[in-house]
Amino acid sequence: MGKGKIWIDGGLVKWDEARIHILTHGLHYGTGVFEGIRCYNTGTGLAVFRLKDHIQRFMESGRIYYMDLRYTKEQLQNAVLMTIKANGVEEFYVRPIAYYGFGRMGVNPLPNKVSVAIAVWKWDDYLTGGGREKGLRLIVSSWMRLDGRSMPIHAKATANYANSALARIEALKEGFDEAVMLNSRGKVIEASAENIFIVKDDILITPPIASGALRGITRDSVLTLANSIKISSSTSDISRDELYTADEVFLTGTAAGIKPVREIDGRTVGNGKIGPITKRLRTKFEAVVHGKDENFSTKWLTLLKENITDN
Repeated sequence: MGKGKIWIDGGLVKWDEARIHILTHGLHYGTGVFEGIRCYNTGTGLAVFRLKDHIQRFMESGRIYYMDLRYTKEQLQNAVLMTIKANGVEEFYVRPIAYYGFGRMGVNPLPNKVSVAIAVWKWDDYLTGGGREKGLRLIVSSWMRLDGRSMPIHAKATANYANSALARIEALKEGFDEAVMLNSRGKVIEASAENIFIVKDDILITPPIASGALRGITRDSVLTLANSIKISSSTSDISRDELYTADEVFLTGTAAGIKPVREIDGRTVGNGKIGPITKRLRTKFEAVVHGKDENFSTKWLTLLKENITDN
């Protein structure tokens, strides 16, 4: 980090000049929403994975928080492409964020203008514990996942991730790579910042959105790809003990990709190695994002060089 340009409120500025006021409302009260997007190298140049879906979720998160983003979906998509192009030919992680800015303090954010920014950076070291083939070590967190009766769980809001940060810190302090979080009914929801899948008797299972899991775009991609290669899947509640007896467990997310899990609460998952269904899905997913799948690459990838406009 520290080089390149960041898009803020309609224009590109130098990285070191992307500043906000210390009394920015979002900094004090967590009144911000964001997205995580990836772009990948393909045989025909850089491409952004499921850009339209990410921007749609970004705008829906803003709507939940009464935010006037002041830009259309098409303008935001173009701003993402502009920001990537301005920073070079890299497989960037992309972070759009909208937040209530400096104006009037107090819990009510509505008097304040909403600012929108987009930054990109190389992020290759996300959840690297255990390496690509060995898998992650997880702990079930003592922190309960936020409940939909207290916070809007389907908004990708900055405030929600304070809950995630506490769970991740707990896991790291205990010597693990990541935390699994339960809801108020004691059911498995997701990891601190990733959706979770288990495999049992050759059936792929992930918690339903209604239980409190984020509507993950990588999660949706995995379910779609599983169906395309004839892997049976189900969205249903998962109990804590079902984690311990699963044949395979893996996490999904934009930053993480597909990450296998080898241990949960000191119990080995399956035979302790990456499972066959996890391998098949990861191989399929990586082919798609790198433009090697005729069906899904065409559908889900936005090529940089063909889609930037002047608006």
